[in-house]
Amino acid sequence: MSPARPGRLTVGVVGAGRVGAVLGAALRALEHDVVAVSAVSEASLERAATLLPGVPVREVPDVVRAAQLVLLTVPDDALGDLVAGLAAVGAWLPGQLVVHTSGRYGTQILAPAAAAGAITLAIHPAMTFTGTSLDLARLDGTAFAVTSGPTVQAIGQALVMELGGEPVVLPEERRGLYHAALAHASNHLVVLVSQAAQALGAAGVEQPGAVLGPLLRAALDGALRAADVADSSQPPSAADPGAMSALTGPVVRGDVGTVREHLDVLAGLAAEEDALDVLDSYRALARAAAARSVRTGRLAEGPAREIMDVLAQDHPEEP
Repeated sequence: MSPARPGRLTVGVVGAGRVGAVLGAALRALEHDVVAVSAVSEASLERAATLLPGVPVREVPDVVRAAQLVLLTVPDDALGDLVAGLAAVGAWLPGQLVVHTSGRYGTQILAPAAAAGAITLAIHPAMTFTGTSLDLARLDGTAFAVTSGPTVQAIGQALVMELGGEPVVLPEERRGLYHAALAHASNHLVVLVSQAAQALGAAGVEQPGAVLGPLLRAALDGALRAADVADSSQPPSAADPGAMSALTGPVVRGDVGTVREHLDVLAGLAAEEDALDVLDSYRALARAAAARSVRTGRLAEGPAREIMDVLAQDHPEEP
């Protein structure tokens, strides 16, 4: 298992999904030698052929045994059984770097590999992937959560920086909360856009994406800027205005009548287009907006109570 040149590693990619194929291609572009990849589905085989041309597709144990750096990019729920199964067949090698990209787990799930003498790291990119070459440019500046033992933390940070990312050291016990935060933000943003686009379409807007784009980009940019100017001398909390200082709209203004009308028309949309989820989401997020606006001093308790009362009504059109 000799590296292609000094400082380069032989790399095995277990799982040619959207993340694995892209990270494998990124490491290859850095002149690491990607020697094998595992792929089963037609989509993963196509990604391997496109992003890792010429790299042989092999069985998982063979991929592991061929590599100095093993990149595990399988679904979260499959990771534990995979690592344990590879340990059972003696696939892990002493001194081998074993890296998984799950946001949910730290390095404890890699314990069977560590018991065989492998060096274990958890490195998760805070980015959505398409599984195409477009993702390679997105790695530049992307935050990667790095979890490892203290003696190998520098290895994980160096690997992230080599990929162009920004390492963020994260303790094992905080990985779940970290991953929930990212999923809540990115996944539910997509749902929110889908819901808003449906409502705009029902209102007669032919290109809802074109209408939403400038508004959402401005709102997101303002919220992210505000989140980063929070008092860095204090631990983050719901009481710190942070991103909430960028909130606009009827809830933070205490505009009860507008909120009531929104609920009315969204109830109509729910009846006409089987879109009850839009109404439910509006209620839940408006409640959160009101509660956080009160805690951060942007909304007085009186108007907040009125808004909460309206949000609790089954028929908001009735004062």
